[in-house]
Amino acid sequence: MKAIVVTDQAAGTAGMKLVKRPEPQAAINDVIVQVHASGFVPTELEWPSTWTDRLDRDRTPSIPGHELAGVVTALGYGTTGLSVGQRVFGLADWYRDGTLADYVAMEARNLAPLPGEVDFTVGASLPISGLTAWQGLLVHGRLRAGQSVLAHGAAGAVGSMVTQLARLAGAYVIGTGRAADRQKALDFGAQEFVDLDNDVLNDVGGVDLVFDVIGGDIGKRSARLIRSGGTLVSIVGPPEARPADGLAVDFVVESDRAQLGEIVQRVRDGRLQTNIGNVASLDDAVAAFNPTKRISGKTIIRIRP
Repeated sequence: MKAIVVTDQAAGTAGMKLVKRPEPQAAINDVIVQVHASGFVPTELEWPSTWTDRLDRDRTPSIPGHELAGVVTALGYGTTGLSVGQRVFGLADWYRDGTLADYVAMEARNLAPLPGEVDFTVGASLPISGLTAWQGLLVHGRLRAGQSVLAHGAAGAVGSMVTQLARLAGAYVIGTGRAADRQKALDFGAQEFVDLDNDVLNDVGGVDLVFDVIGGDIGKRSARLIRSGGTLVSIVGPPEARPADGLAVDFVVESDRAQLGEIVQRVRDGRLQTNIGNVASLDDAVAAFNPTKRISGKTIIRIRP
């Protein structure tokens, strides 16, 4: 099969190569999925799991990409809950070869059914962004209707999901980003927008929840904006500053079939929109991951037309 591999951490996305690899075999409780579309997060190349296994042994050349939508083609011994020919989408294990390939082997529990009305390209854009927003807001942030949310990077892949899901939960949403992202953030549902380069973040006032995808100085300043009893949720590591009278939570997104089902249902009925910035073929994937200009939104690799 064709697959994208990485072998050199220092080279970053420029070190990706399209090669031929053997098709994977299904272990116990696995399925083989014929990948139709795959998502990719550039920060994967900074994760230890991309380069070593759980025992810290080198596992390169490794196949990156952990989001996919496709069709089940084989079941491993003992696998239940899915069937051959079923449309699925989901989040592959960080320590196993990923989804930038014609086929992937992964645990069945990490997949959810993909409704026929939802395109494979859309399905592949949902797992990381959707689950990150869902878990940060509703599981770790315990967001309630009537609260206020400061959503950093509101025009990005994760931030746009945060904005939409927070609005659906009945929250008031203030988005942030670059000046050029203002209209896109508002289109995704932000009720206010803060240009982090030119506006004064402190003018926002107190909020109940900050969803931080930036960290650094922005994270520190954001911690001071949280009302008593509020929460700072971070996906960029432990916050460098904590709310004076609130919680600070950092987390790594986890696969969850039930949550994937909730997310795709909202896409299916039109309440939730994906944020896809570029779609490329597997043959053009390396160039797509090394763009000559900034792309707002997620890059999806369409493995099959």
